[in-house]
Amino acid sequence: MVFDGKTLTLLSKDANRYGQVDIPGNLNNLVDELRNKYQRPVPGADLLLSNVYDELMRDVTDVKDLGSGVIGGTECDHLAFRTSEVDWQIWIAQGEHPYPCRYVITSKGVDQGPQYSVQISGWKAGDQAAPGDFAFKAPADSTKVDVKELADTDELPSEFSVGGGQ
Repeated sequence: MVFDGKTLTLLSKDANRYGQVDIPGNLNNLVDELRNKYQRPVPGADLLLSNVYDELMRDVTDVKDLGSGVIGGTECDHLAFRTSEVDWQIWIAQGEHPYPCRYVITSKGVDQGPQYSVQISGWKAGDQAAPGDFAFKAPADSTKVDVKELADTDELPSEFSVGGGQ
């Protein structure tokens, strides 16, 4: 998935096909459109929103500082949070320019507490991020198709349906 502030591109690597849809605006608008208009869950998207602290801390009932750890060679502060529906952990790079290195969400309402984990590398902010970093480069011999024709562009199995029963 690549978003340049105007166009969202979804790539099906296995099928070597991609689709594009116009979604102008910022990341907040992109996340809202994906969740509400396209019924696409966006795990970990809270880290990209402009009000990240408000989104993450909503409904938090307990917080623990678990010390430090190393993620991808970077020393990080490891923090854990509880809400009524999920537990989540985040590792934040120490130093002058902190950024999230790992984010783990554990579902409490599902048997055996499945987890979703996001590992972040190559984080850029401010002037470090050039506009070209967000440009989609179509793979060799790929085919552009209507977004509706794309399947399996995420980690969810084909039988998954938003709002479906368990």
